[in-house]
Amino acid sequence: MQPLIEPRELAERLAETVVFDVRWRLGGPSMYAEFLDGHLPGACWTDLDADFADPPGRGGRHPLPDPERLQRRLRELGLDDGARVVVYDDADSTAAARAWWVLRWAGLSAVRVLDGGLAAWAAAGGVLETGPARPRSPGTVTVRPGAMPVLDADAAAKLAHDGVLLDARAAPRYRGEIEPIDPVAGHIPGARNAPTTANVRDDGRFLAPGSLRRRFAALGVADQAARTAADDSAADARGGARAHPGPPGVGAYCGSGVTAAHTVLSLEVAGVTAALYPGSWSEWITDPSRRVATGDEQ
Repeated sequence: MQPLIEPRELAERLAETVVFDVRWRLGGPSMYAEFLDGHLPGACWTDLDADFADPPGRGGRHPLPDPERLQRRLRELGLDDGARVVVYDDADSTAAARAWWVLRWAGLSAVRVLDGGLAAWAAAGGVLETGPARPRSPGTVTVRPGAMPVLDADAAAKLAHDGVLLDARAAPRYRGEIEPIDPVAGHIPGARNAPTTANVRDDGRFLAPGSLRRRFAALGVADQAARTAADDSAADARGGARAHPGPPGVGAYCGSGVTAAHTVLSLEVAGVTAALYPGSWSEWITDPSRRVATGDEQ
């Protein structure tokens, strides 16, 4: 299933789709008031910090949500196994991508992101509802975590040297010139800078798959994906186990695992499977023994 959905297709499937509104501001107040002012028909309000992450701690600023708590919340939202889900926000799909990734990690396969979000829906003539979300009957979904590849700090460090680890933050943060959020500036040694903002056009819609493939190929992703495929084919020919049954040869991180989910989504649009380091930089720096690179050093 393609990870993105166009407004016209969503309008045609709206009656059979569970829609999550994931509007969010980094470090800002809840956007629930904006939800009340207008949202997609039938959409459920969700809170990225409360629903798609655990409280900040040694696992970073946005650790993965506890599976049991996530399951309770998704059932409250009326989600059943096999449900079709679409997530959206009002910007460049960064928050929606985090929700997409968490839901996919939780074992839901039919999850898509509304390309261009609320603005694209409105531009296509889509109507909005106001007020609280419509009541929904409790769902029966079962969360089965682990359906998306995940990196911990050790795996991220290894991938930075043996594969391709993309840092999705803005270039000044990657180089350590500024750090507005975390107490230490810099990046994971060996990581390559790939700012998330370059995954989308000015209108917040994702670049075409071919354009994304070219963008990531320039960062070495195509070569790494080809090596991984060749190793897998060789293992198949030998009739033995694959050389790497764990995470793929491409991964992404950011400050706290939100914008990096956007990069994982963009890679999937481009046809590349990638792992997410959920703890990201905010978790990496909790251990002073881990090396920190600055400038353009890889």
